[in-house]
Amino acid sequence: MGAPPAQERPGARAGDRWHVEVDRSLCIGSAQCVHHAPDGFRLDTARQSRPADPDPLANERVLAAAESCPVEAIMITLARNGEPVFPPEE
Repeated sequence: MGAPPAQERPGARAGDRWHVEVDRSLCIGSAQCVHHAPDGFRLDTARQSRPADPDPLANERVLAAAESCPVEAIMITLARNGEPVFPPEE
């Protein structure tokens, strides 16, 4: 069924900024993040992902990119307080 929209996530508010990180030790360069959020991610010369903007406005494309990563290398937190957005706390 998928994750709830960005603004419906626990602790999320309209206009929130996220902090996006890619664990380069996990990234395998599948480019799924670039496919789902072409404005949100770039592959470097080593074919590893980097956020285009590490603190974007909360948006569905960046969330879809994180959810599609086959090795779960993308972490998203609320920029204002560090609360996890993805992966969600268990």
